Amino acid sequence: MIYDLIVIGGGPAGYLGAERAGHAGLKTLLIEERSLGGVCLNEGCIPSKTLLHSAKIYDYARFGEKYGVTAKDVVLDHRTVIARKNKVVKTLVAGIRSQLKANHVHVMEGHAYIAGRSSDGYTVRVNDDTFIGRRLLIATGSVPIIPPIPGVKEGLERGYVLTNREILDIPQVPGSLVIVGGGIIGLEMASYFNSAGSKVTIIEMLDHIGGNIDREISQILLKNYQKKGIEFKLNSKVVEICDGAVVYECDGRREAVEADKVLMSVGRKPAVQDIGLENIGVEIERGAVKTDDRGKTNVPEVYAAGDVNGRYMLAHTAYREAEVCVNNMLGKRDIVRYHAIPSVIYTNPEVASVGETEESARQKGIEFEVAKVSMRYSGRYVAENEGGDGICKVLINKKYRNVIGVHMIGNYSSEIIYGAGLMIEAEMRVKDIKELVFPHPTVSEVIRECIFQFED
Repeated sequence: MIYDLIVIGGGPAGYLGAERAGHAGLKTLLIEERSLGGVCLNEGCIPSKTLLHSAKIYDYARFGEKYGVTAKDVVLDHRTVIARKNKVVKTLVAGIRSQLKANHVHVMEGHAYIAGRSSDGYTVRVNDDTFIGRRLLIATGSVPIIPPIPGVKEGLERGYVLTNREILDIPQVPGSLVIVGGGIIGLEMASYFNSAGSKVTIIEMLDHIGGNIDREISQILLKNYQKKGIEFKLNSKVVEICDGAVVYECDGRREAVEADKVLMSVGRKPAVQDIGLENIGVEIERGAVKTDDRGKTNVPEVYAAGDVNGRYMLAHTAYREAEVCVNNMLGKRDIVRYHAIPSVIYTNPEVASVGETEESARQKGIEFEVAKVSMRYSGRYVAENEGGDGICKVLINKKYRNVIGVHMIGNYSSEIIYGAGLMIEAEMRVKDIKELVFPHPTVSEVIRECIFQFED
């Protein structure tokens, strides 16, 4: 059977790309090996946020006396949390399947393998079936990086070492949890399991947590976590996983920390193996499918979107990349503007950012000005965050006076940051934003407070 488009991978890039293509009238086949929704819906974004929301409710109940609310014998039932997570995932997967059906997308389960190219298009094998696609959208996502540390492989086999997939279905809260890696996934899981009662330790090779987030915000988040009892081993390298302990090096010394379970969270890599990309000559660069800003690969009518291109490995980036790919397939010129993509860490407190940090702006030689205010400038933040120490930081281009970066730590940041992304996307200047009306009282007003620290 010949299709206008074959989509390989049913995660955010794959299912949305297939949905948009089907809606536009392209005869579309979507192939997914595991579960519709991909890692994001089944093993990442949605399950982790479900757990984190339960933890937040639990924390509010435990420490409600600060707000005049006292509760006794509050318990977080981890099994119920997991059951609810599974219900949420099931509901959303059903919704995706329904949307694909409504847009006339044919969905197949199985491993897709690109066998080659013919005069009719690209040949893709799935199980015992063969299909032809005039176009391909590669959206196979990413897989966890498993470093060659002694004991990791054996630990994974025994269930002592976990990845993001297994940690979200663990039946009991471990007494002690060591997390290898202080990036977004590691921090979010640390937040949940700390609230749930685990003794959590994070071992990170860098001198800070949160990857590329603003360094000042990284420090504030670190202090918040430490107040909650999470321990950090920074500038530390894990060298061995033993029964019941993780061995690491710091300043030339070997130390060990006890662990009932270990979460391996050192990052993810594009899933490019065993799908036949070499059979049609798709260029791989630094382990990822190389694409331009339209999602095109070096092979005609072959596109790639989502984590597989390694450009900006976030679900909302994948959505936009998929839309850009389909638009260009349809002859509509479209590009992804990566400089205005927000990023969020859904911990308590939340962290959100978009655009340049002070560090990245300096590296690029951008002359900038920065303004910073406490979240306590917002009446709503003060009312709802007793003792909160959040900040908002805004960067503008010194010459053109337009916003180039916004960074926040404090609850509601995840819901506010899209507005900052719009400011960057639209290249809004200081004087333009000063004319905007922000609703009061909202936490978003801190952005306005920052803006008024700049001259037009």
